Amino acid sequence: ALIQRRLGMKAVRLLQEEMVPLFHIHWVEPELHTSAISALLAAKRRNISLVDWTSFELMRRLGIRTAFAFDRHFAEQGFETVPPGE
Repeated sequence: ALIQRRLGMKAVRLLQEEMVPLFHIHWVEPELHTSAISALLAAKRRNISLVDWTSFELMRRLGIRTAFAFDRHFAEQGFETVPPGE
């Protein structure tokens, strides 16, 4: 959605055709979704998205400690970020 909104449909097509094949995509199962929703509601923070909470939950389950992220929320949740945050 972010790429579509900021860069347009041509960028979405390029991402899908050129980049997505290089990724390992983990589809969200109901249990992970429920955990992410619970974390979102417990945090009572409007400025952290469900997508971010889902990422946090999945990363913890998989033992991933580093995120390619530009927002501070990953660092706030205890993850290292690339590039490093402020």
